[in-house]
Amino acid sequence: MNPWRGLKNLPRGIWILCAATLVNRAGTMVLPFLVLYLTHTLAIPPARAALSLTVYGLAALVAMPAAGRLTDRIGPLAVMKGSLFLSGLVLFLFPLAHSFPAILAITLVFAILNESVRPPSLSIISDMVAPPQRKSAFALSRLAINLGMSIGPAIGGILAVFSFRWLFFVDGVTSILAGVVLALAPWPQKNHIEPYEPEKEDPAELGREIEADSVELLAPAHPAADLRAFRNRRMLYFLAALIPAQLVFFQLTSTVPLFLVRNLHLPESLYGSVFTLNTLLIVAIEFPMNTVMAHWPHRRTLSLGAFLYALGFGAFGLVRSPAGILAAAVVWTFGEMILLPSSAAYAAEIAPPGRRGEYMGLYTMSFSISFSLAGFLGASLLQRWGPHALWGGAFASGCFAALLMSRIGARPGTSSREPAPV
Repeated sequence: MNPWRGLKNLPRGIWILCAATLVNRAGTMVLPFLVLYLTHTLAIPPARAALSLTVYGLAALVAMPAAGRLTDRIGPLAVMKGSLFLSGLVLFLFPLAHSFPAILAITLVFAILNESVRPPSLSIISDMVAPPQRKSAFALSRLAINLGMSIGPAIGGILAVFSFRWLFFVDGVTSILAGVVLALAPWPQKNHIEPYEPEKEDPAELGREIEADSVELLAPAHPAADLRAFRNRRMLYFLAALIPAQLVFFQLTSTVPLFLVRNLHLPESLYGSVFTLNTLLIVAIEFPMNTVMAHWPHRRTLSLGAFLYALGFGAFGLVRSPAGILAAAVVWTFGEMILLPSSAAYAAEIAPPGRRGEYMGLYTMSFSISFSLAGFLGASLLQRWGPHALWGGAFASGCFAALLMSRIGARPGTSSREPAPV
C-alpha cells in the first residue's frame, strides 16, 4: 500500500489552504531570529530580549480564543484573510522601532494578528474531512508549513548576514501574498466552508471510527450537556498534558539559538541548518508516517511524541559538535511529526460540530501559554545555571508530558479497560 495515496482523497479546500500556508510560511523569518535581532542589532541583553517572546505569547494567548469564536461567527476564511493582510502590514513597521517599549508594542500587535490565523485554519481542516482522514489532513497542512519553513529561516539566516531588517520586509510580503491566494481561490462559496457531515449512525457503530471521548460529547443521549471548550474535562486534561511538551519544543525559537551561538560558539548558519533538517524530514516523512499510523490509538502517538521531545532536546545537554546537534534534532523532529498531527486530530474529535473554532482556539491558546513561558523560563535557566540545567529540565518536562498522555483514553475496540483521565 502506498501511504501517499491518501492525498488524492482530500478535498480541494484543503489543498487551497495548504497552498496559502506554504506561501505564508516560506517567509517565516522574524520570529525565529527575533531574539538574535534584538541582541545583535539593538544590543539588548538576552534575558530582556526573550521578554519579546513572552509578550508575543501572552498576546497570542488572548488572540486564540477570540479568533476561535470569531471563526464560528463569521467564518474561517474571513478571519484568515484579515489576519494575513494586517499582519503583513505590521511587519513593515518593525524596523522603524528602536526603543524596547516600541518593539514590545509592535510585537504585541503582530502576535494578535499573526496567531489569529491558526484557529480558523484548524477549523477548516476539522470541518472538511472525516475523522479517519484528520491525521493525514493535519499532516498535509504541517507538510506545507514545514516545506515553507525549510525555505524561510534558511534564507533568513543568509539575509541576517547583510541586514536583519530584510527579514521583516520579506516576511511581510509573503503574509500579504498568502492572503491574496485565499482571496482569489475558487472556494465553493465566498467566505463559506462546507463542513463534513457524518452519516447518521448508531452510537455504538460510530464508536468504531472515533474516540470514545467524541462519542460522549456528540451522542444525543445528553442534549443538555455543557459543550463549552473551557468546561470540557477531557479537553482540559489533554491541554494540561500537552503544555509540558510544548514548553520543551518552544526552546527551539528561544534558547536553542542562544545555546548554539553563545555557549557552543557555533555559527548562526548551524541554527538555520537545524531548521532546514527539521523541515525536510517533515516534508519527506510526516504525511506517509501519519497515514500508516492513522488507526493507532491517540494515547500511543501522543505519549510517544512527547517522549521523543524529551530525548531529543535532552540530548542537547550531552552533545557539543554540529553532528551531535543535528542528530538530536532528528530525534525531536520525529517527536514533532508524531505529536502535533495527533494532538490536532484529538482536539478535533473532542470538539462537537458548531464549536470547532472555539475548541481549536483553546487548543492553539495552549501553544501561546507555552510560548510565552518557554522563552523566559529557558533563558533564565540557561543564564543562571547553564545548559545542563536547561536541557535536563527539558528532558524531565517531556517525560512528564508523556506520562500524562499515556492516560488519555484509547480507541474503542483496542482496549476497553484503559483508564480515562480524571
